[in-house]
Amino acid sequence: MSVLCCNSKSLLLFVCLLSALLMQKEISITFERLKSQVESESCVLMVCDSPVFIWPNRGCYATPEEITPETLCKDIHQWIERDEKESIGKRSAKKKNKKSPSASVINLRLMMEVTAPGPLSVPIFGIKTQKSYFLSATLPMDCIVCTTRNDTIKEFSLFYCSLCEMEKVMLQHTKGTTLLVPEPLHFLLPEPKGLVTVVYPAGVPDSQLETQRKELHQQFELPNDWPYFRRANAYHFPNEPYKDGYLRNPHMVLTHPSLDDGKVYLVQGIYSYHHYMQDHMNDNGWGCAYRSLQTICSWFRQQGYVERTVPTHKEIQQALVDVGDKQASFVGSRQWIGSIEVQAVLNQLLGVTSKIMFVSQGSELASKGRELANHFLTEGTPVMIGGGVLAHTILGVAWSETTGQIRYLILDPHYTGAEDLQVITDKGWCGWKGPGFWDQTAYYNLCLPQRPKTI
Repeated sequence: MSVLCCNSKSLLLFVCLLSALLMQKEISITFERLKSQVESESCVLMVCDSPVFIWPNRGCYATPEEITPETLCKDIHQWIERDEKESIGKRSAKKKNKKSPSASVINLRLMMEVTAPGPLSVPIFGIKTQKSYFLSATLPMDCIVCTTRNDTIKEFSLFYCSLCEMEKVMLQHTKGTTLLVPEPLHFLLPEPKGLVTVVYPAGVPDSQLETQRKELHQQFELPNDWPYFRRANAYHFPNEPYKDGYLRNPHMVLTHPSLDDGKVYLVQGIYSYHHYMQDHMNDNGWGCAYRSLQTICSWFRQQGYVERTVPTHKEIQQALVDVGDKQASFVGSRQWIGSIEVQAVLNQLLGVTSKIMFVSQGSELASKGRELANHFLTEGTPVMIGGGVLAHTILGVAWSETTGQIRYLILDPHYTGAEDLQVITDKGWCGWKGPGFWDQTAYYNLCLPQRPKTI
């Protein structure tokens, strides 16, 4: 499957009103004008980072001349220039995509020919002396279409429905003489639904869109215990870097272990990898549990359960003081924390409850396959495990119910290097570990965060 993505902010919406009462009528008229533009022969799609231009409403005429209406979507990739200076992490992800070509994305930019075909019309000017309002807004034309790699470029015509949804949102949420700009967002739903586009009114918080989200859950037959359509859950395309610099889901490039009659149970959703020495913070030797907690907090933020940012070490320490677990002198110290403290901070800062699994010695962890598998199947959150002076994050298990064999997917917060996906995975900082990874005689406490059941 290829994903065709158009992102253009070149369409301007102009509304000239004789009276505020005519707002909705004028908006509809303006949208009809825009729809006619994107359906006209002047509409042009530029394939980003390539010399390819396509006129979708002119029989899919294209340049260069080698591109024809029957050209396959997969063949467009050969015209796209690749950045040879990509990071190691991107190269590793790209290497995986070669094994799984379904992840390919073609970015398009919407353009309009300045001079339309045919004779030029004489401009006509009119003057009205009535009191009126002039409002303008930029429409963020951002839409997608999913095709198979063997579909032709005829599928590139994709904008009319997006404009209809934008018009609907603008009419519904515009009050008086204030325009609320539509905000298109893409969400990746469970198979076989795939990517869908939803248009929200920009500036309206998620808390005021619950009714719309409930309708979307009903429309797509989704359960009401996961916030599929909150803004934080919007799909992040592989070629778009994250501005904060943290790696996301490094485990995705790993190969699953092979166990006799075994199944793999993994974290659900997106998290960021937090480890020693990030954020200009030297916590080498004492901050592993803090970093594991930050990874868990990032999961709840990026799934849309919470809006607050990932807490710093001092914010974590202050939360423990606020709940009465620590003295005021704890803030700013380099004291370790464990699973019980992680549980308290999650509840204090995020309102998230957690279960604690007590293991008297590491050798018993091999018998916890069923409990861990059930956690990742039902809750899907990262698990913090602490024992002695070490803490790790468990992202999943491979477990065989018949043989009892088990492997743990570990995200190690003790890493001190750069955000280099290849080093992190090749050196095992994120990787599958056997039962021998744990100290067989040490005790361990596991913090299993429970996700809120909400949309």
